[in-house]
Amino acid sequence: MAVFLLRRLLSGVLTLACVSVLTFGMFFVLPRDPAAAMCPKNCDTARLERVRAEWGLDEARTVQYLRYMRGLVAGRDLGAVQGGHCPAPCLGYSYVTGEAVTATVARALPVTVSIVIPAAVLWLTIGVGLGVASALRRGTLVDRLLSGLSIAGVSVPLYLLGAVLLLTFVYALRLLPYPQYTSIADDPAAWATALVLPWCTLACLFAAAYVRLTRAQLLETMSEDFVRTAEAKGLPRRTVVGRHVLRAAITPLVTVAGLDVGAALGGTLVTEMTFGLHGLGRTTVDAVNHGDLPMIMGTVLLAAAAVVAANLAVDVLYAVIDPRVRLR
Repeated sequence: MAVFLLRRLLSGVLTLACVSVLTFGMFFVLPRDPAAAMCPKNCDTARLERVRAEWGLDEARTVQYLRYMRGLVAGRDLGAVQGGHCPAPCLGYSYVTGEAVTATVARALPVTVSIVIPAAVLWLTIGVGLGVASALRRGTLVDRLLSGLSIAGVSVPLYLLGAVLLLTFVYALRLLPYPQYTSIADDPAAWATALVLPWCTLACLFAAAYVRLTRAQLLETMSEDFVRTAEAKGLPRRTVVGRHVLRAAITPLVTVAGLDVGAALGGTLVTEMTFGLHGLGRTTVDAVNHGDLPMIMGTVLLAAAAVVAANLAVDVLYAVIDPRVRLR
């Protein structure tokens, strides 16, 4: 198991290294001076020269990349104007916001995590549960009703669903406060009540897809020979479904769930924009609109790290669900 985990961890580190090289290449692929791209529009010649000197843009690109990566691991000195020493993981300095990229990310990341993790629990619970119910009642009115609801859930635009929920529960019924972020450490009740609408909106979209996926996987698995053999032995249906069908059908669901959660942790832009929250998705869009290259690099690397971490968790779950995976 330790060798399996070490191999997967090294693979994740290699993936992040490749992403960092490609992301760092943005500085030089763009058809403009990297110093001008990092500096606000009102930068004069003296400030451009200072940016160029502080980032070492006159040095070899390999040296610049290695210095950036060293900042991620051990921190680096950004110069007096940029706040001096930047502790690890140092993602650079944004001349647009006037602060270290790490400080901006530290404010945005808890917002996105607070939206995604509870919403993921909701969409997995609802989606898998309803998918199992739909598969076990194939061809019945319940199956048709759940299939129709899942298609409707996938088809409804997220921003429209969010607007309807806001209009209903915040403005018309006044049952919930307008969504905003409050730290769970400061007030858990305020944190939950203020984010319940973003959770439900995001969960409705993903749960609808998981109902379809779970139903399809269960029906395919239930037609396998080993399931018919278990039924022929006289095992109760609950035992056949719980011990044999679900265990075999859950592997593709774990794969998709890992990718969805990892991608969502990289930023849930539409959800954040719909409810006026400032998470990683909105931070990334703001950075792109302002050409804030250090911020773009930082958010891209963070999104890639989230996807790699989610895939590593999926690999560990594979090994738990199917021990044969450890031997491959």
